[in-house]
Amino acid sequence: MTISQNKNSDKAYKVLIADLIGLKFDQNGNPDHSEVKSYIEETGGIFHDGIWDEITELKAGKIHYFYQPNLSREEELLPITQDGQYDATIVAATFLPEGSQFIEGGVRIGAGTGNMGAQSWGGGNGIGGVAPLMNTPSFNSRATAQMAIKAMLKVLPDIDVETLHKRVCEGDFDTGKNLCEYPTEKIEGKTIAIIGFGNIGREVACLAKAFGMNVRVYARPHHKEWIESEGFIYATSPNKAANGADILSPHTGLGAFDADTGKFENDSVVNESVINTMNEGAIIINYDRGEVVNTDALDAALSSGKVRYAAIDADLFKDADTGELSGPMVPYLALQKKHAGKLELLPHAAADTEHVSRVEGAKQAVDQITQCIRYKSVMNLKGDLPEGYTDAGGVTVNGVGKVTLNKLMKAIEDDITLSAICNHADTISKLWSEIGKAPSNNERQKLISSKGAELVKSSNTYITLIEKMGLKGPFG
Repeated sequence: MTISQNKNSDKAYKVLIADLIGLKFDQNGNPDHSEVKSYIEETGGIFHDGIWDEITELKAGKIHYFYQPNLSREEELLPITQDGQYDATIVAATFLPEGSQFIEGGVRIGAGTGNMGAQSWGGGNGIGGVAPLMNTPSFNSRATAQMAIKAMLKVLPDIDVETLHKRVCEGDFDTGKNLCEYPTEKIEGKTIAIIGFGNIGREVACLAKAFGMNVRVYARPHHKEWIESEGFIYATSPNKAANGADILSPHTGLGAFDADTGKFENDSVVNESVINTMNEGAIIINYDRGEVVNTDALDAALSSGKVRYAAIDADLFKDADTGELSGPMVPYLALQKKHAGKLELLPHAAADTEHVSRVEGAKQAVDQITQCIRYKSVMNLKGDLPEGYTDAGGVTVNGVGKVTLNKLMKAIEDDITLSAICNHADTISKLWSEIGKAPSNNERQKLISSKGAELVKSSNTYITLIEKMGLKGPFG
């Protein structure tokens, strides 16, 4: 790829960081952003702890980062961004209003970009506009997937751990006599329906498979061959994925916004029809976006017993002056009062509370902003590529998400590992061929007895090397 230096290399660029870039606390009890601050300075940028104003001294040719993590509401953000006061921005959960202007682009720390509402890049889908929209997919994918599985493990297996703990501590239990009072079922063999096969959906699928669950995935048709290649079951619709499922976990994101209806494409993708196809006493885990589950349908399902438990992780905002609550969590608050004990509600914390993910995502965002400003090179593009920019392709955490051309190119640079992969692949191929060509079952049995260990060991090692190099998953 050929990239050229930006002609405005003498300009002083301003980047607004309107979100936390460190979640652990420092010695003063404040979220610690020092790792990202140091990284910015190592890469030649200048870090400012605060907001830009006219008296701030700017150095020509430098990228200045202004850290203001407490901005969250439109009335706070719009006055300082609507006139293009900043050239670019980095945010995580903060919602950028439509009127914000960032002519050099924006990066969302995380996978989805539904909160990137600025029209500079055409809103959350990145369609249209003059600036590129980017994200840092995969950094928080595993954290979100692990939290979704944690929510499931709170109720499956459904053994009453609290009561057992209490009885043991009180000395009120005889293992030989009382265990029969607490029958349960293992997770292995249960069916989980996953709606969407992005980075997080795939990670949930992989974790569920490790538990021995039947994993059924609905995604667009072009994902089918990749879903099946990893041993998951492909479903052609959300209803077919949910049919007979014990657990349902959506991971579609909001999708495109429809101005005519005022709703997003994936609003209520988990609706009454989908829920009713599930097994009685099912579990719904929505660690995606609050809107993707229809709350009226969930209310009815909780009342009837079709759903016995739901875990929801969605944004909740509070007006500092009036105390008024807003965000997609609000409809679920009424359900909690009505179905106490059947819901667990989190404020969209699953993906955004893991310190390392946020820090590493922020560092990559700094790299993306630098490449975008300096070289008009866009990494992890969402939506349209604006005129004058080049697409640098996608980059994800090793083993998460798609196997990209960049990953394959990096893999072949490691001559030692590449040679080991070739050798094991050759051994596997030769041994299977030799066994397959044996003239009788007796001869095959002899070959397996003598060479079976070598075959299995080479197979295990080959798989381990492929996973270590991040070469397992869909290609794109």
